[in-house]
Amino acid sequence: MIRITQYIIAFIFLVTGKPEFGDRLDLGLINNDSLNEISGLAASRKNSNVLWTHNDSGDENRVFAIDANGKHLGTFLIEGAEARDWEDIAVGPGPIKGRQYLYIGDIGDNRSQFDIKHIYRVMEPEVNCNQPPIEATLSGIEAIAFQYPDGIRDAETLMVDPLTKDIYIVSKRETNVRVYRAPYPQSTTKTITLEYVATLNLNNVVGGDISPTGNEVIIKTYSTIYYWRKPPDEKFWKIFEKDPMSVPYIPEPQGEAVCWSADGLGYYTVSEEPAGIPSHLYFYPRLNAGSLGQKSNPSLYLEDISKLRDLSHP
Repeated sequence: MIRITQYIIAFIFLVTGKPEFGDRLDLGLINNDSLNEISGLAASRKNSNVLWTHNDSGDENRVFAIDANGKHLGTFLIEGAEARDWEDIAVGPGPIKGRQYLYIGDIGDNRSQFDIKHIYRVMEPEVNCNQPPIEATLSGIEAIAFQYPDGIRDAETLMVDPLTKDIYIVSKRETNVRVYRAPYPQSTTKTITLEYVATLNLNNVVGGDISPTGNEVIIKTYSTIYYWRKPPDEKFWKIFEKDPMSVPYIPEPQGEAVCWSADGLGYYTVSEEPAGIPSHLYFYPRLNAGSLGQKSNPSLYLEDISKLRDLSHP
């Protein structure tokens, strides 16, 4: 009966365009023992059914590829990057048209000690979701050094606008956190100063992502995920002048990572492993594809949800 009710709601929202997301799906255990303090997550838009992730501070300068069930696909050393306190990862366009890049945020600063922070940008490699695990080194890295305009900040949220290539960072610890922007093109030869563009009535912000279409944002605290939608022809940061809505989320042991799926039809979350509690890859499916602002076939979309449920219960 609950499932039937959800499907009815889905059809209603296909007409209204208001987003509705379904129950959490457990897609699988993170089966790489090296991933024990996951802090960032990003869904590849180049490689089907591949996600990128990394550990928090204390690990090497490396990222990991996993599939949509948490299976380990590869470990990639980021040549020339320092891993002081990596807190988030994003995917998006960059300097070369038509190519996708990984953006790695060395933006954590628990004790507010570091004036200069870094974002590392490197071209995304080819990964096959059916491949055995590999080890590789990614070179050709670009380092974007930045500082804040209003003092030293701790942050765990890095987002890239897929339409403008602007980078957004959200601070973590203030009573009302701040949103900062690094407009494209970002210098890789000198330290840039971010633009302070918005304040959010949130704190303990630990992750976020911009949808592949560039018009939706999710931002996560330890207990809640918040959602904003941007009207057409509005400056992106104006989105934060509106009150967000909360979307489904079941708190995890120490959940710090969230990202949209590559098609925008839902969002993933994953936790660190405090006290050795195993982490799982979770997914919250969008019930109404029409809320993307795209024409869609409801029966086909609900079929996609059914397939995801099958994956979560092999």
